[in-house]
Amino acid sequence: MDAGPEVVAAAAARIPAGTRTAVLVEGDSDEAAVTIVAARRGRDLRAEGVAVVPMGGITNLGHFLRLLDPGLTRTGLYDVGEEHVVAGALARTGLGAGLTRDGLARLGFFACVEDLEGELIRRLGVPAVERIIDAEGEGRSLRTLRRQPAQRDWPDVRILRRFIGTRARRKLRYAALLAGALDPDLLPDPLDALLAHLHPTRHGTTR
Repeated sequence: MDAGPEVVAAAAARIPAGTRTAVLVEGDSDEAAVTIVAARRGRDLRAEGVAVVPMGGITNLGHFLRLLDPGLTRTGLYDVGEEHVVAGALARTGLGAGLTRDGLARLGFFACVEDLEGELIRRLGVPAVERIIDAEGEGRSLRTLRRQPAQRDWPDVRILRRFIGTRARRKLRYAALLAGALDPDLLPDPLDALLAHLHPTRHGTTR
């Protein structure tokens, strides 16, 4: 969803003073996951001058790139299916043309397959995610989804992604729970790469 330049300008204006790097992510659940995994690695992103900025949708990336202070370093996460959107926005704002996935990564934009929730689920493993859902009292709802004819033959990761993503509040809650359950030394590749890009000298020295 395109929020429009006025909404984006208001969001950009809320970035804290002293910020040197903006991590542009699709929504609130991504912001929560990035902040939590950074903290699990002993990182205080705000103290490092890093702001994690939810854009309200990847199609708003071009607006943010144009409206952010040009002195800010811009990085981010994106869903692999939206790679063309990210590459196009960077090209239109003069940050790189004809970018491949490797080229985007060199600029600090890292792909999630299929999305960040999928990355978290695969890293934790299906049984661990199911235990978290059961602990939240929603195991019955998950089992009901699994029994529905349309989902009966889906792989487990796809079912869990669907379950987590059906409601905005649920998506945010589980993004935080799954991120908090990760081993900080075994993060999903895009999160690991993002944190290394933000401060390479701290990579692997979390405790």
